[in-house]
Amino acid sequence: MTDRIEVAATELRPLLEEFIMWARANAPGSDPELVGPAALWHRLAFSQDLGTWKRADLRNLLLDRMPKVVEDPDAAADGMLPAVDAYLTFLSQTGRLNKGSDSLSDLQAELDDVEDEFVDLMEELLDDTEGDDEEGEAGDLGDFELFADELAELDTIRLRPDSELAEAARRAPLIAKARDLAVWVGSGRKVGEDTLLTDAEVDEALTAVGLPRPETEGPVAEAVPQLWNIWNLAVDLEFLEPGEAGTVAVQDDTAEWPFDDDEDVLDAWMLGLHSVDYGDPELEDDDLTMALAGLTRGMLIRLLLAGGSRERADLARDLSEAASDLDELGSDAWEAAGDPLAPAIDWLIGYGMVELDGDTVRLTPLGTEGVVHLIDDADIEVDARPAIESMSAHELLALSAELPEEEADAEFAAWMQLREPGKAAEELLDAAAEDDSDALIRVQAASVVGTLGEAAVPAWQAALKQPSLRPYAATHLSQLEVEGAPEPTQDDTHWLILDMWTISAGLGRSEFVSSLRDIGPEMVNNLLEVIWKIPHAHVEELLDLISQVHPDKQVAKAARRALFKARSV
Repeated sequence: MTDRIEVAATELRPLLEEFIMWARANAPGSDPELVGPAALWHRLAFSQDLGTWKRADLRNLLLDRMPKVVEDPDAAADGMLPAVDAYLTFLSQTGRLNKGSDSLSDLQAELDDVEDEFVDLMEELLDDTEGDDEEGEAGDLGDFELFADELAELDTIRLRPDSELAEAARRAPLIAKARDLAVWVGSGRKVGEDTLLTDAEVDEALTAVGLPRPETEGPVAEAVPQLWNIWNLAVDLEFLEPGEAGTVAVQDDTAEWPFDDDEDVLDAWMLGLHSVDYGDPELEDDDLTMALAGLTRGMLIRLLLAGGSRERADLARDLSEAASDLDELGSDAWEAAGDPLAPAIDWLIGYGMVELDGDTVRLTPLGTEGVVHLIDDADIEVDARPAIESMSAHELLALSAELPEEEADAEFAAWMQLREPGKAAEELLDAAAEDDSDALIRVQAASVVGTLGEAAVPAWQAALKQPSLRPYAATHLSQLEVEGAPEPTQDDTHWLILDMWTISAGLGRSEFVSSLRDIGPEMVNNLLEVIWKIPHAHVEELLDLISQVHPDKQVAKAARRALFKARSV
């Protein structure tokens, strides 16, 4: 069986590599890595032809085979089906879905049909392994979960503006080295199986990135861990990509780093963020190396918890004790490494995340941003917000929706102090107009702008042109008795009701049913007769929901009729 797997994997590799590149441009929301196991077991169990896919085989693959072989049920539950959907689309669009296959639309329909059952199977696997996880090995030195309670108690962390962070990322020396290495690699460089580069090529690569050639009697390739870390960083940053027939190639825009666009710069920097692990000490003994695994992340989390800075000696003592407590080889590993913090600090300085001030190690604003992202990736809660002076109106509205009322009011007050009332009203209503489907943002914006009185009149008048904001604008202009302002119409009132229902539905089924009961079945029935005509983004899903959850059968029936009319328009 092992031989069959190796043969099948070899056959699949070029196709999957091409799919990964295709997915970056055509299905950026999918995780191409999740396709590999599914495609492999499809080849082994259902079809020797990589381009022949049948609905029945797809169902059996996902519901029978994958639960037996999947390594990460949590990731599979979230991303396996979208990834397989993207892969099938790739096969179809590139002419690789054979005529003997079912159509792409039929295969996608099958994915929809099995989705709930597949997710249930993955959740069962998670439940089965939950006890094992609790009894499993402790995390490494960078296990953020150990600090979850302390992180939750931290004061609000204020993150710097993107423009400031992007400028800092442009100056990161390690990214420049990764760029220079990728440019040196060029287009279609052949790499070896045992060592990626020959000793002669290693010499050239060291020169390209500005690293010294080590004094060694053995192969140079085995004595340059820093070069291979930079190579891996270039891959993480997508400066380097695998090609065909054992080659690697530089990406077209790599030489343009540092990019002009701030968003492009930060996107690239985030791609390489997990390279912090490359700062961990590398020792000759693998067991000793593993005893210090996660040290660089451990340093970052301790800096954040200390308010952003700590004395180097204090960090060393803290991490040394943690290593000893975590692993019986921790003390030996610490001693063997000599100065375990040195490579970690050097890497983090190179990636723009820390700086040394004498004997003090300090997080940079870019470092704080990075640690917060790593914490978020670990699904741990921390109160991190944009700096007030750099917070956009949309960021303010989105953040406030998640805060208790007092905290939200404080955020609004601090933000308003930096703006003239008329300008604040304009920015808030512009943000509310960005997405017609976001009723919560719209209601929040209207509520805040409604407190600004006459200063907001020009912003309200401009908002009359936006269908989603017109009901609010007409209502407030009428209340302010602005001359020439339109009176709110019945359609405006119905729009406001749909917005409130949308928000209520988002709070959960019981909350939605309660809100319907508050206005009574007769009023709901009256609304159902006319509200289906309103071109609201959520009208159909709200009518569908009422038909499913309303306890009064007559109201539910009326909702179904209204839904039919809405869909027929």
